[in-house]
Amino acid sequence: MSIYIDRASRVIVQGITGREGLANAQRMRAYGTAIAGGVTPGKGGQTVDGFAVFDTVADAVSKTGATVSIIFVPPPFAADAILEAADGGIRLIVCITEGIPVHDMLKAVAVLPDGVRLIGPNCPGLITPGQSLVGIMPGHVFAPGNVGLVSRSGTLTYEIVDQLTRAGIGQSTCVGIGGDPIIGTVFTDCLREFERDEQTKALVLVGEIGGTDEEDAAAMIESREFTKPVVAFIGGRSAPEGKRMGHAGAIVSGTRGTAQAKVEALQRVGVPVADSPAHIPELVRRALA
Repeated sequence: MSIYIDRASRVIVQGITGREGLANAQRMRAYGTAIAGGVTPGKGGQTVDGFAVFDTVADAVSKTGATVSIIFVPPPFAADAILEAADGGIRLIVCITEGIPVHDMLKAVAVLPDGVRLIGPNCPGLITPGQSLVGIMPGHVFAPGNVGLVSRSGTLTYEIVDQLTRAGIGQSTCVGIGGDPIIGTVFTDCLREFERDEQTKALVLVGEIGGTDEEDAAAMIESREFTKPVVAFIGGRSAPEGKRMGHAGAIVSGTRGTAQAKVEALQRVGVPVADSPAHIPELVRRALA
């Protein structure tokens, strides 16, 4: 089993004729992802490096049977691309685009239909190692296994997964939820999926300053809605108040969103929090023992 994607997932790429869209479509195909084609308005009927191009998501879905879309569309148009994917029959939308206006995302998230899962925006995507990669993650650092990972940071994801893989600890599914203030999928959503996933035996949670997502996850663990062992790392501990650190959502305002508050909330419910990404593999080994 896996969460969200597996080797049967059929994926379309919105923005496939752009530089980033095509390059990442090629990378995902090389990994083994079933890329069914792509969408660029006005370029339907063309073929680019073997990928069929469609004018609309609805047309792509009807012709290919795709249920997953990944979006490489410029920020002014990305929210509309999300809504087009949902209206076109896509059930899992992965939006890589960074810099989408917050008001655009507020409107888009508010009207997403029930049953449609949005991951991102401003995220690296997700991967079920050995089966499917839908995103910009470096597939070679991942290995199949039984440890899930959910993260707000792309670069921390790659660093921690590399440490896990080098330590002989494989992963079930890794999800980068993104670092913007308004995102479609949060930690608690992923925890519910990992709780149901029989392959996942433990979870690594990678948080950062800003927002209350980590505290919400801690509350879920405390209520026993999530029962599997969790190990955490919180980035941005040295961030000054009011200074945005990398992600648009990574900003401390007063006492809200501080690294210390997140560490304390997780430790209070029995989650060990690593001081360094290098300590994660040992903490995971203890959790699985």
